[in-house]
Parts: sequence; structure tokens; C-alpha cells
Amino acid sequence: MSTTTTTAREHSADGTPVVAAVPGRPFGLVRHSLVMARRSLIKTMRTPEQLLDVTLQPIIFIVIFVYLLGGAVAGDRHAYMEFLLPALMVQNVLFASAPTGVSLNTDIKTGVFDRFRSLPIGRSAPLIGGVLGDMIRFVVSIAVMLGFGALLGFRTTTSFGEVLAACLLVMFLAFCFSWMFVLLGMIVREPGAVQGLGFVIMFPLTFGTNVLVPTDTLPGWLQAWVKINPVADAMQAARGLMVGQGPVGEPVLKTLIWSVAILAVFAPLAVRAYRRKA
Repeated sequence: MSTTTTTAREHSADGTPVVAAVPGRPFGLVRHSLVMARRSLIKTMRTPEQLLDVTLQPIIFIVIFVYLLGGAVAGDRHAYMEFLLPALMVQNVLFASAPTGVSLNTDIKTGVFDRFRSLPIGRSAPLIGGVLGDMIRFVVSIAVMLGFGALLGFRTTTSFGEVLAACLLVMFLAFCFSWMFVLLGMIVREPGAVQGLGFVIMFPLTFGTNVLVPTDTLPGWLQAWVKINPVADAMQAARGLMVGQGPVGEPVLKTLIWSVAILAVFAPLAVRAYRRKA
């Protein structure tokens, strides 16, 4: 539970102003973070072009990979789509987490965070709120991916609960990855540099996986990387939960462990970097 403290001005008997601390309401950090998340959502709704990447990129990736590689890899485009789409969903949602750091870095450069620092709110509330607000990008990316895939003939073969679990698992992983980009947004000076570094990080993590081809077709050194890559575990978990391809329990457990570890490392570092800026 977190509380915040505000101040109130009173006057002593001789007229000297006295600043007295007034205890805030309980769960102050939670309330302030949700307010900041609402601000982020409103900003996104007023500038919907910010969602172009999560609406167009999934469609482009499906069309390119299914019709370019489907016949060569699987011999059948429909069968390849069942293998590809769950993994592409993971990839696109993770790409959608990168702009969070860019947005926060932009707010810092434009002076918006100077105003936040003058308010009686938790220091980490703007960061938590920014990450929570940008989760709408994850929802849009997943909805576009599954909707367009359904138009092309993709069908899940498991229960609704398992498909929902796959979506929530991917969103949780992306939420944790967002803190990596929040940290970049706090320590890098330019929004463009944050975006560039984000792509440098995401490409080996998302393409150095079994997203396009089975792991056993890769060279040995790349297989070793895939086996320790948390994104590859998330892709395998999504395939198992959505279309019943491969094991589920171990990949899901590994994904959750990796997610919590990433959150435990990068969230405190991001908050610490923000406080240093203050």
C-alpha cells in the first residue's frame, strides 16, 4: 500500500507561515498511476495515427510471410499460417512495447514531466501510468492479428480460455519488456535514439527465434540462442495454447519466469533513472 503526502499552509500565533504535512489517501500511487494511464489513453485516442504501426504492421507481416514463405517452408499456406500466426502475434505485440519509451522521452523533452514533478504524486506514477496506458497498443495489435488471420482462414483449435490465456501471457511479457524501453527513454537524450536502440534490441530477440521456421532446421549456434531466448518460449507457448502445436506447460512457465525477472530488473532501474532526472 502506498500513501502520498500533501502540504497545507497554516499560520502561527505571530503570523509566521507554517507548512504542515497532510497525510494522503491510501493507495495513492495506484490512483495516481491510473490517472496517468487515462492521460496516455486520451492522448492516443486524440492522435489515432499513433496506432498505425499496430494496425498495419500485423497485416503486412502476415501477407509477406505467409505468401512469400508458406509454400517453401510448409508446402501449404494454410498449415504454415497455423504455425506462423501465434508466433507473429508475440513478435508484433513486443514491437508495440517499444514506443512507450519514445513517448516518455518526448514528454520529458517537452517539459511535461516538469509539471508532474511539481505535483504531490508518487515519483514513479508517470512511468507506471505511461506503461499501463500504452497497453491499448497490445490489445489493438492482437485484435488486428487475429481478425485479419481469420479472414485468411486461420482458426484456433483450442478452447476460448486457452486462446485468452495466450493473449494475456503475451501482453504480460510485453508489459515487462516495456520497462526496458522506459529505461532507455530515461537515459537516452533523443526520442529518435530511443526508437533506434529499441529496434536494435528487438530484432535479434524476435527474429532470432522459431518464428518463421522450426527450431531443428536452424544451425547449431542459432538453436543454442533460441533455447535461451524468452521470446522463443513465448512463441512456443502461444502455439500450444492457440493451435495445440507442441508442449504448453514448460514454455508458459519459462515465459512467466522470464517476464517477472525482466520486470524485477528494469522497472526499478527505470524509476531510479527518472528520480535522478528529477
